[in-house]
Amino acid sequence: MTYAFHTPDKLCFILDLMNGGDLHYHLSQHGVFNEAEMKFYAAEVILGLEHMHKRHIVYRDLKPANILLDEHGHVRISDLGLACDFSKKKPHASVGTHGYMAPEVLSKGTGYDSSADWFSFGCMLYKLLKGHSPFRQHKTKDKHEIDRMTLTMLLKGHSPFRQHKTKDKHEIDRMTLTMNVELPESFSPSLRSLLEGLLQRDVAKRLGCKGRGADELKEHVFFAGIDWQQVYHQKYTPPLIPPRGEVNAADAFDIGSFDEEDTKGIKLTETDQMQYKDFPLVISERWQAEVAETVFETINQEADKNEHKKKAKQKQKFDADEKESDCILHGYIKKLGGPFASAWQTRYAKLYPNRLELHLENSAKPEMILLDTVEDVSADLVSVKGEQCIVLRTRNDTKIVLTNTDEIGLKEWALSLRSAHKCSQELLASMARKAGKIYGTDSKEAAGLARAHNGGN
Repeated sequence: MTYAFHTPDKLCFILDLMNGGDLHYHLSQHGVFNEAEMKFYAAEVILGLEHMHKRHIVYRDLKPANILLDEHGHVRISDLGLACDFSKKKPHASVGTHGYMAPEVLSKGTGYDSSADWFSFGCMLYKLLKGHSPFRQHKTKDKHEIDRMTLTMLLKGHSPFRQHKTKDKHEIDRMTLTMNVELPESFSPSLRSLLEGLLQRDVAKRLGCKGRGADELKEHVFFAGIDWQQVYHQKYTPPLIPPRGEVNAADAFDIGSFDEEDTKGIKLTETDQMQYKDFPLVISERWQAEVAETVFETINQEADKNEHKKKAKQKQKFDADEKESDCILHGYIKKLGGPFASAWQTRYAKLYPNRLELHLENSAKPEMILLDTVEDVSADLVSVKGEQCIVLRTRNDTKIVLTNTDEIGLKEWALSLRSAHKCSQELLASMARKAGKIYGTDSKEAAGLARAHNGGN
């Protein structure tokens, strides 16, 4: 994950694009892998599992289809939908893919931890070498027998595919729980030792489950000569480089799609754009341009429509409210706020002779700025964070920074604020003089009394 951000109702992840396909696809195209080729994938996957297990996460769905390749041929473990934390409580659920699930996962009511992944790892390595799970090879009916059974089921009005699939799963699970895997003589002694250790039904005897986790596999004779730092830094040459410019999947739909329903309403804010500037992405300028012209436009278009509708509706409401009032000016404006006054916050502003109201969305109580507390309104527009702004300075030396995307609108706000502030000051001075005559106080005390009176009203 490169970056994440959220909208009011969606959490969005920016992930690396794995355009090299998955190992299941390449197994069907390339054929089975030899021991040296399998060793490369095994070593990189071991580091991925070690990373999860150290954080008390059991993956639970290890299989070739979930091992993706990047454009250089290095692996990433994907689809963590079944992964769970076992730090406080061991999981008991029988989840995963039949043919890769460990015996303790299949045994109802039995708790398990990272042990389940090392059994699945053994099944996956066997599949890369032989093209099928170690529990699928036995009692497999030939094609003619399957066709005959399928025809019989159809004539009886049953669905043959559902029944066969269910029977197949039960048979695979039964063999996983009871059968000792017979390894081919063609496997090297070190490979046989590795797989025998991983496919142990007894967790206490299983490789990776004797107290030292991934180190037990790293130190196994099968991986003798492997420099694990080199594996970590992806310095070994992958046995298969995915062909560039091709869809490395059986079908383009296997990759996924940018459904309009998934992107509707997602708005990329100015803060997001600032974050994107620092992305350490290494992709072609042509691809970047295509994304900017298509994806961003699609994402923002719908959100902009909804935002304009909402603003128009709100403006109509305010227009109706202010018809008979002494409101000088009202409309949308941006105020610099948030943590460390670093973000622009859109507010609906209403300027009256004695105050400026900043209305927050879904809030009945506006932020109030009384003009008699304002010491000064900038005579000219001031540049703040790359925007032309109006700066108000209060008597306690607080700065209020306002801006507007519409230049004409911004100038109108600046003129109206200066005019309203000037009138407020003149009114205050006039009240101070009157108070002085009435109460016989000095000008400073009178001004304070007038200010308190004005604020109260």
